[in-house]
Amino acid sequence: SEARIGADLPEVERQDVATAVAAAALKFGDLANHRTSNYVFDLDRFTSLEGKTGPYLQYAAVRIASILRKAADAGLGGGPPIAPATDVERALVLRLATVPEIVLRAWDLRAPNHIAETAYEIAGAFNRFYEHCHVLGEEDPARQASWLTLVAATLAVLTRLLDLLGIRVPDRM
Repeated sequence: SEARIGADLPEVERQDVATAVAAAALKFGDLANHRTSNYVFDLDRFTSLEGKTGPYLQYAAVRIASILRKAADAGLGGGPPIAPATDVERALVLRLATVPEIVLRAWDLRAPNHIAETAYEIAGAFNRFYEHCHVLGEEDPARQASWLTLVAATLAVLTRLLDLLGIRVPDRM
């Protein structure tokens, strides 16, 4: 809803975000289903910021970008990847590694729902990672830099998947 999304944004930007979120809700709601399946058009479900929806994925990408902005503001940057320290970090890395195969499968099968599902799974894997791995508060500089590289890679992949679905990620929400 407009009261929750972009309430602190200038009016022009708020309208732009509202348009992007509305388009994402409709596109993702349609493309998340296999092209031969029937589904019920449910505007409340499509526009939710929770669950498998376009607005949820946009919000996830905006949150990830916010982490990178905060890191940059603190003078922190990415660095060389190091071996995953936790199961959730490993799961995110492995999930990102499957993306090229998924995109090719979606192309071969003419099934964008594979891309939609993968975007949702990446957002979930990132949320689990971020819940357990406090990137900005990490005391080991090498691990923190590696995590920031993983955060940036996650944002790049998630944004590209959404772009393939025709969904734009606003700068802020």
